[in-house]
Amino acid sequence: MNRLFVVNKPIFRSSNSYMGYVKRKYGTKKVGFSGTLDPFATGCLIVATGVYTKLFQYLDKTPKSYRATLWLGANSPSLDIENVDSIKEVSPFSEEEILEVLNSLEGELTYYPPKFSAKKIGGKRAYELAREGKEVALKTITSTIYEIKLIHYTHPFIHFEATVSEGTYIRSLGAIIADRLGVDATLSSLHRIHEGAFRFEEEKALNPFTHLAIPNNRYRGDENYLELGKKLSMEYFETKEDGTYLIETSNFFAIIEIHQGQVSYRLNRIPKFEEH
Repeated sequence: MNRLFVVNKPIFRSSNSYMGYVKRKYGTKKVGFSGTLDPFATGCLIVATGVYTKLFQYLDKTPKSYRATLWLGANSPSLDIENVDSIKEVSPFSEEEILEVLNSLEGELTYYPPKFSAKKIGGKRAYELAREGKEVALKTITSTIYEIKLIHYTHPFIHFEATVSEGTYIRSLGAIIADRLGVDATLSSLHRIHEGAFRFEEEKALNPFTHLAIPNNRYRGDENYLELGKKLSMEYFETKEDGTYLIETSNFFAIIEIHQGQVSYRLNRIPKFEEH
């Protein structure tokens, strides 16, 4: 079975372990997901089965939007409620002070990812090193914060919504807000609303070819060459510029790359979407 859809990941389940539910529900062994959510986070998680699992890198998944709650006064090494080690009373802020900090984050933002993250250091996940009490030296990353808005402030909780580029760590965003306010804080809730056009809609099957971030190209040659994976000539393509393209035949789709006058396959014989 080839299927692309969005699940609503529940709290305190890892993205990976939740795939057990998906396998049982849809009676399939080959399942994958894109855009890992932390165990304490909930919401939109893109899932695919069968050969559609090969399409993740080509999907249009940006921007992403999250709804989060920042707990002022709480401290956690992982920047979430799973590892809170102290709670202090902090004085309330004015709404203007909070808005000023939130507005200051919009645009390009360079920061360190959380030490408890899936980033790899010397072949090992950062969170594995952190749990072992080892030094975690991560490089800075740059994200785009398209919009961040205050939803509600009831001390000591700041509820906000952020629309960001792919790869943004909302836990780090919460830590930056805390630093600029001059207090300890940690995220107490995190919900992903959407990734690009992907939203939770009762796990309905989606047509992956309407969600790709690559353009279509037209092949004017013999379709059998495509379906059999034979060598393709540049002269039969409508667009000849370098790039990655989606190509359609009567029965299948293919993803090809044109580079310096040469054509190569990325994926081939991808079954077309059939709505059930």
